[in-house]
Amino acid sequence: MTKVHAYAATEVNGTLEPFEYELGPIGPYEVDIAVEHCGICHSDLSMLENAWGMTEFPFVPGHEVAGTIKAVGAQVTHLAVGDHVGLGWHAGYCMTCRQCLSGDHNMCASAAGTIVGRHGGFADVVRAQAPSVVKLPAGVASRTAGPLFCGGITVFNPLVQFGLSPTGSVGVIGIGGLGHMALSFARAWGCHVTAFTSSESKKKEALAMGAHDTINSRDLAALESAAGRFDLLLSTVNVKLDWNTYVNTLAPRGRLHILGATLEPLDLAAFPLIFAQRSVSGSPVGSPATIGRMLDFCARHQIAPTTEHYPMSKVNEALDHLRAGRARYRIVLDCD
Repeated sequence: MTKVHAYAATEVNGTLEPFEYELGPIGPYEVDIAVEHCGICHSDLSMLENAWGMTEFPFVPGHEVAGTIKAVGAQVTHLAVGDHVGLGWHAGYCMTCRQCLSGDHNMCASAAGTIVGRHGGFADVVRAQAPSVVKLPAGVASRTAGPLFCGGITVFNPLVQFGLSPTGSVGVIGIGGLGHMALSFARAWGCHVTAFTSSESKKKEALAMGAHDTINSRDLAALESAAGRFDLLLSTVNVKLDWNTYVNTLAPRGRLHILGATLEPLDLAAFPLIFAQRSVSGSPVGSPATIGRMLDFCARHQIAPTTEHYPMSKVNEALDHLRAGRARYRIVLDCD
């Protein structure tokens, strides 16, 4: 039996405290990961708040894991003890549904969430099904890899799914934990990249991270002047915006793609969509194959998230830093 030392909350919005539990015998298709680093995603906060009504307590957050394989099940063939790996939002898939068999594991209706009904990566060990665990290629540092497995793949997946042309024009709404990675990915993809931000302080940073130019999202005249410009808009914010104004910035056949988990309905007029054949869509993270493709892309183009680091024992300080909106741009816990 493996004893796990973790940090857990016992109630909604509770303080995370040391928590121990034991893992049973490892399954034939499972692996245990010795956690070295674990990113903090806003979804961890949402789960801690039970904002989505599916949190079970005691709750151990953490779904942006980077570490090394500690143990493997008898039927695991593609991973070995000592491999440097990562684990994201999903810790397993049914492997038999049409989505899994088509390579769209991230849309498996029975997928197991790493922090949904199970204990996550704010711990020294986390267990997952082997197909959900992806090896880190040379050139991708474990110290900053964790955020790629949720925030990174969330913004990379649409570039692959929609076959975005390298001559395309991409706008990124919200330059935060997801948006800053979207800028780097889209720039390396070959696109013209525009950052939408309401923060004057972030303009210079956005340009350094890949944007060719910026638009003040609070300047209606600036938004209106961008009419018909973008092939793809990636929205990474979780607040309500004037979506019709943003749709108007799309080129014919352009797409507004929702990645930030806003809980407010999208108020959209039909005619601007119909007349220019525009689309509005969304997507969840990405399949293991697409995660692997993203990691190779990061290694080739030397892309890494911008991170701030806390020892895992200071997890509550790190969460407060995120709550206050001061993270630049992803927080990573280093196992101590």
